[in-house]
Amino acid sequence: MQSVPNPEEAKESKAEKDLRLALHARRENRRLDFKESFDPSRTGDWCEIVKDLIAMANSGGGCLVFGVKDDGSPAATSVESILSLDPAKVTDKVSKYTGVQFDGFEVCEAQRGCRKVAVLLVRGADFPIPFSRAGNYERDDGRQSTSFQPGTVYFRHGAKSEPGTAEDVRRSIERVVERERKGWLRGIKKVVTAPRGYRLEVLPPGALINSHGASTAVRLTSDPSARAISRLHPDDTHPFRRKEVVAEVNSRLDGRTTIGPYDIQCVKKAWAIDDGSHPDFYYESKHAAPQYSREFVDWVIQRFEQNPAFFSQARSGRRG
Repeated sequence: MQSVPNPEEAKESKAEKDLRLALHARRENRRLDFKESFDPSRTGDWCEIVKDLIAMANSGGGCLVFGVKDDGSPAATSVESILSLDPAKVTDKVSKYTGVQFDGFEVCEAQRGCRKVAVLLVRGADFPIPFSRAGNYERDDGRQSTSFQPGTVYFRHGAKSEPGTAEDVRRSIERVVERERKGWLRGIKKVVTAPRGYRLEVLPPGALINSHGASTAVRLTSDPSARAISRLHPDDTHPFRRKEVVAEVNSRLDGRTTIGPYDIQCVKKAWAIDDGSHPDFYYESKHAAPQYSREFVDWVIQRFEQNPAFFSQARSGRRG
């Protein structure tokens, strides 16, 4: 088993910071919006969710927390309607109003005080997403209302989701440039820190390693007998989303204890699973929700069997 780095040395990701702050914040802000309830049968509820989700994605990401009133107090409503949602349905609703298949979000269960809440974690979009269709719906009093108009690009302004300004667009472009700059610097670092004797080769456009296994064979060696290497698809190596990890772990624990998505989030943070040192456990693409491997599930079960306090210690930020 590979060693896991000290969690105090691991850098907290933006999503983890958003979640941590969302569970303690008393008021809404640019990266946080409270939702008292959500009824998936109501068009108006969907329009408001899509508006806030897209505004947050365009503003760099954030959290929608369900089961909390606007003033930060707990709402006397169930959050099961959002927790039971198929993420594909949310993507379809976003596509309906924007024409973009945006899936840069994740729904998870968490505890805010003593109450269970649902959190929609939203990652930043690569480029601003405009609405292509009006968000029209009928209110309870029978009057028509509109959440957004086609051609508008929404951003977060404080605690509100509003049409963007030139300054919003400028900031969005700067985020894209900064993200690309960091990617270039990481690539340069890999080159300049490569061990002596290693060689970097630039491949022609036809020498691609695709995600379906049908790749062009390449060898970074002059030995003609060296084996060709192709990329494995993440859906094969890391088949579980967080909700599926929870179901698999609970099934294998067979009643010895029961965990939720928040427990997996705490384990990931306490053990710094997502810092890049454990690609065998954790995979995160640019646009989809994180995925976990069977090896990660085996590791979680093994840790619990060695220490029954494993999950409770992870919730308090300690390794068990």
